Amino acid sequence: MSDASYLDGAEAARSVPQLPVAAPSDYFQLLKPRVMSLVVLTALAGILIAPVPPHPLVAFAALLSIAVGAGASGALNMWYDADIDAVMTRTARRPIPAGRMEPESALAFGLVLSMLSVFTLGFATNWLAASLLAFTIFFYVVIYTMWLKRSTPQNIVIGGAAGALPPIVGYAAATGDISLASIVLFAVIFVWTPPHFWALALVKHDDYSRAGVPMMPNALGADRTRLEILVYSLVLAPLGAVPWALGFAGAVYGAVAIAAGLYLAWLAVQVYRRREGDIARRAAMKLFFFSISYLFLLFLIIVGERLLTIAGII
Repeated sequence: MSDASYLDGAEAARSVPQLPVAAPSDYFQLLKPRVMSLVVLTALAGILIAPVPPHPLVAFAALLSIAVGAGASGALNMWYDADIDAVMTRTARRPIPAGRMEPESALAFGLVLSMLSVFTLGFATNWLAASLLAFTIFFYVVIYTMWLKRSTPQNIVIGGAAGALPPIVGYAAATGDISLASIVLFAVIFVWTPPHFWALALVKHDDYSRAGVPMMPNALGADRTRLEILVYSLVLAPLGAVPWALGFAGAVYGAVAIAAGLYLAWLAVQVYRRREGDIARRAAMKLFFFSISYLFLLFLIIVGERLLTIAGII
């Protein structure tokens, strides 16, 4: 080969666009691990409230499948929402908008995980649970991400059903059925979702405006959002104590649920009253962060109480 031919070949190789090579950490980020941790906890609560808890290996397989299904939903969400993520400061460093991963890689990753999670859950437990998991993934990706998120300020309200389904999926995996108790846990998460996300949206409304996402504050105004947050929080405060009232959560849960619900409602009142400047932003973020602790705490106590009961300690 002549020097000229070699140089021409090298120049041609340099002109070919180099595709990004995603790191394992980028694939892990696609799974939305913080969301996944909440999904696992709430699904575990659904499994443990079953009248007869399943064998530990079956429970583990169910939790693993539900966690992978949640991760698949996150990956497909990031694939479809890459254009929105690129213009929002909160999400601009995600793998696709940051240029560390091709969208097609995230799509393939999400689809493979979706199928693996659904079929594993079906073979390990039952096909009712698998069907519910498949519906959860479909609802989050197609109904919420592809449709509701970009079309209505009620996106979080309706779309929140996907995030609220893990306790029902967990209970179905353990029993092959759906119960009032699992529906109550669904309702707690469903009612919790709007005030949690809208509190953040009050602070990040400029991000959503740039992205063209009709979140409540930039679509209907901050005052309407504060009112909706207050209403949902006032409903959530007593609803959180219903598991204790129905007898599938203990006295510790009841005391914490009542106290935490009252405090959450008080924070919502502060968000409603404080409407200007830094004071308003601090009130909204305080509600946002406490709402995370609130939900984790309630489900963690249910899990703890049920494990202690199974072990014969209480």
